[in-house]
Amino acid sequence: MYNRDRAVSYANTYWNSHNPTFRYFSINDCTNFISQCLHAGGYPMVGGRDRGRGWWYHKGHPDNWSYSWAVAHSLHGFLRSRAQRVPRVEDLQIGDVICYDFEGDGRWNHNTIVTYKDENGQAYVNAHTNNSQHRYWQYQDSAAWTPNIRYDFFHIR
Repeated sequence: MYNRDRAVSYANTYWNSHNPTFRYFSINDCTNFISQCLHAGGYPMVGGRDRGRGWWYHKGHPDNWSYSWAVAHSLHGFLRSRAQRVPRVEDLQIGDVICYDFEGDGRWNHNTIVTYKDENGQAYVNAHTNNSQHRYWQYQDSAAWTPNIRYDFFHIR
């Protein structure tokens, strides 16, 4: 069973550093970080041999991970088949995931985890690459933001 508090605790512990038991992707670590948060919350790994299938990471073998573990577009595809897509950010809970397609071209570029919700139901997120803690979910302050941005909201069951 997914433990949202444990996932968020992990996100708040490692938002500005990396856990040395996992590989660190120095150029683009956002999805690796979100996968670690999901894993810390008990989200079950699926698969384990074919990088193009499932969602998994083999500790002790830092070059042995699925694409969905570390590639934003691949995690989005995995979540579409395994999590509940919800229409509004207000429908999310802490521990849920927001995916970002900055250009609106169908290629998902970034992932975050919801770590706080305000009294209006707005989400604040933690992320890696440009390390962030309790950042407002829309990312309008990001250099990657464009007016064409698309978001997908995933409730982790």
